This record gives sequence, structure tokens and C-alpha cells, in this order.
Amino acid sequence: MDQLALLFLLLLGAVLSVPLGDRLKLPAPVLMTLLGIVLALIQAVPNVDIDPDLILPLVLPPLLYAAVHRTSWRQFAANKRPIFLLAVALVFVTTAAVAFVANAVVPGLPIAGAVALGALVAPPDPVAATAVAGQLGLPRRMVSILEGEGLFNDVTAIVLYHVAIAAAVSGTFSLPRAAMELVLSAVVAVAVGLGLGWAANKLMGYLGDATLQIGLTLLIPYASYVLAEELKGSGVLAVLTTALFLAEHAFDADDVLTRLTGRAFWDVVDTLVTGVAFGLIGLEVHNVVRTAQGRWGEMLGWAAAVVAVVIVVRLLWLLPMTWVTRRLHARRDVEEEIPVSWRETVVMWWSGMRGVASVALALAIPLTMDDGSPFADRDEIVFIAFGVIMATLVLQGLSLPWLVKKLKVRADTEAEQEYEKELALRAAKAAKRRFKEIEEVEELPEEVAEQMLRRAYDIGLRINPEMGAEERRESQAKRYKRIKRIRRIQAEMMSAARHEVLAARSEPGADPEVVDRVLRQLDVRSLR
Repeated sequence: MDQLALLFLLLLGAVLSVPLGDRLKLPAPVLMTLLGIVLALIQAVPNVDIDPDLILPLVLPPLLYAAVHRTSWRQFAANKRPIFLLAVALVFVTTAAVAFVANAVVPGLPIAGAVALGALVAPPDPVAATAVAGQLGLPRRMVSILEGEGLFNDVTAIVLYHVAIAAAVSGTFSLPRAAMELVLSAVVAVAVGLGLGWAANKLMGYLGDATLQIGLTLLIPYASYVLAEELKGSGVLAVLTTALFLAEHAFDADDVLTRLTGRAFWDVVDTLVTGVAFGLIGLEVHNVVRTAQGRWGEMLGWAAAVVAVVIVVRLLWLLPMTWVTRRLHARRDVEEEIPVSWRETVVMWWSGMRGVASVALALAIPLTMDDGSPFADRDEIVFIAFGVIMATLVLQGLSLPWLVKKLKVRADTEAEQEYEKELALRAAKAAKRRFKEIEEVEELPEEVAEQMLRRAYDIGLRINPEMGAEERRESQAKRYKRIKRIRRIQAEMMSAARHEVLAARSEPGADPEVVDRVLRQLDVRSLR
């Protein structure tokens, strides 16, 4: 088997792991990691030959971009305090604790190398956290915090990692200079992200065509990451800034085709890239096993000590910080999503799985120092890092569904349904207001006006059949039954139309481009 065949096998696994994960109630990233481990143990499967410097730039930008489009800037702003405590403060605390323990238990490990190890294992993986949270039906407030933590903790960890690596290879360290580099990195990243976001937004309006616009969105996260890195900024923060800007400004509310096509496209990209990334984590077992030859007991002991630190520090940090945040939340009139019980706090603790970023940073550790000598204890650092990744990703990922079920942590579906009903009502009222404005300037026949008012009401009813159920329950029930019947008949009519157009594709002299254009119009009309 060659590298290309292995890539296609991972892509196939990425597709199959989603329905299999749904059936087994397990996160797809965990299943892909297990698949990678199985492949790594098969003799015919080759070692993965990817330049470590390319892993972060190739994998992180599309994953971060897709994750940001599932949330919003206002959600981050509303949860800035819990996200800061997890994504910034906890990363610093975990890095310091891991560095202290690693320096104590690993003979001869330099302080700079220990800090680099702490930084690369400190950030929980945003992809794993989002996949787990979405699949297990956790409360929305927990999902928001986990997404925010996962998206922003990489920024802090990667900057810390680069500072530690620079100190290790050069043999010198300056705290003021490191602090200045951190601030400058953030400023450059935000400037690049906003600038590219604005430029991309203008360019999308110029392109017009949905296919070209979506193609541009694939290039944007890579351009943002690479440009920021070239200017000595944080590529991760630049991608987040660009994605947040475009999520707020990019798409016109009436551009239905671009929005639907874009969502489907990014769902596919997210699934495939996530699957391949976590499959590569499992495949790296090849190299890790080779590193530990003859020293299994000693190196497993070091890895177990760091795993314990990572897990315990997260729990010891979350318990008091959740309590403090809850107290501050009670004193202020703010809309902030926080864990409301110790059960939710425990689930958040156990959701701190490490993944893609940690692997990429571990593999990116230089082989040599500035003076040409080997990087001190590089093999030991990589082994410990993979021990943490495997223990947290596989152990926590496999046991988290059981823990969530045991603690009975579930989403508040009633609140979500109420909010959906409220939005449906707002949509219907907006449609009625617009109709009234049109009626003031245009003369409409009475039957047309009555029909338009019914359609305005039906807009909300199609979104949420329970909308306004307290009022006129019987008439609404009849109306909804009639609407369902009409929609069923319309669906069958549209199906017949699509079948007829598709059949025309096989007729002699048919123009496939014209057929596809008509079919696209029918598809969009079917969704309305």
C-alpha cells in the first residue's frame, strides 16, 4: 500500500465513521483515531510521510473556519469571561504544571523543553470537543463554552510553544521580549484577519456566482493563516478573526443558493479533513512505538504522570472557576452561558480531549539546536505528548457518552423549542409588516391580499407548527393539516417535474448544461 492509497482509505473511513458513530453513540474523531491505530499495527501499511511543518497549515485553517461558522461573534462576546478562563488562563496554568512535573520526572529534560511539552498538551482539541458536544446532545451553554475554549486555546498554546522552542534552540530567553512577541503576534493576526475578511467580503460581491464564492471561501482560511505567519503573527487567530468577520457580513439574506450550497460544501470539507486528521493521529503510533523500544516501563511512567497532571489540573481549575463565574454572573445583569450544576462541570472537565494541534506541534519540534547539536530529549517529549493525546482522546472520548448518560446532562429542549417558536413568530410578523408596506403603495385585489396574509402566517407555521398554539388551537390544527397536505402534493408535483427534466438528459441532442440549470432552479424552488 502506498501513501495515496492510505489517504483514500482514511477519506473513506472519515465518511463511514459518521453514521457508525451515530449508531454506536461515539464521536467520529475517536473512531477515526482507533482506525488509525489499527492501520498502524498492520505491516503492509506504510509510515506516514508528511512534513510536520505542513500539518498545522493544511489541517487547522479549514477546521477552524468551519467551526466558527457554527457560532457567532456575539456568542463569543457574551461568554468572554468563561472562555478567557478556559482558553487563556487554564492553558497557562496547565503549561506551568506540566512543565514542572516533566522537568522533575524526566532526567535531564531542560526547562524550555518542558515548557514546550506543557504548551503542546495544554489545549483541548476544538474539533473533538465540538464533535462530542454536538453528538451527545449537551446543553447549548456548555457547547458554546467548549467551542469557544477549543477555538481560542490554540492561539495561546501555539504562541507559548513557539516562545519555548525559540528559547530551547537558541539557549537564551527574555521575558519582556517574549511578552512583546505575544502582543505583536495577536495585533498582526487581528489586523490580517480583519483586512482579509473585508477584502473577501467585497470580492464575493464582485464574483456573484455561488460556485465561485464558495471556492473563494476555501482559499480564504489558508490565505489568512499563511499571510499572518509570514508577518510573524498568529495564523490561528487570523483565521478565527477572518471567519468571524465573514460569518457576520458575508452573505446576503436573500442569497439562498449560496447559503445552502456553502453549508453543504463546508459540511463535506469538515467531515473529510477531520477524519483524515484524527486518522493520522492513530497512524503515528508507528513512530511512537519505535521511540520507546527498550524503555517502555520508564517512558510510560513519564507519560502517565503528565496525563494525570493534565486531567487533574483541569478539574481543580474548573471547580473553583465555575463557582466564581456563577457568583459574578448572579451579581451582574449579563447574558452569559455557564455550567449550572456540578454535573455539567464534571462533563466539561471530561471533555478536555487533546488532538490535532497537539500532534502537529509535537511533530514540529526541531531535530537540532542552533549550534547543530540534537534537540535535547525530543524523542521523550514526542512520546509523552502522544501518550497524553491517546489517553485523553481514546479514554475520555469512549467513556464520555457513558458519563453524560450517568449524570443525566441533557440539552434543555423545551427552551430551544420556545426560542424556535419565538423566531417563527418574528419571521411571520416581519413578512406581514412587509406586506402592509407593499399594500400601501400598490392596489391589490381582495382575494390576493387575503392569500398573501395567509402565506405570511404560513411562513412561521412551516418553521414551527406549534407557533401560537395557545390561540385558536383547533383552527390552527386544521390549517396545519391542510398545509401539510398542500406541501405533500406540491412535493409530488415538483418531484414529477424533476424526474421529467432529468429524463431529458438522456435524450438525443440534449444540452446537459441547460438541463442542470433548470434542475437547479427546481431544486431551489423545492426548498422554499
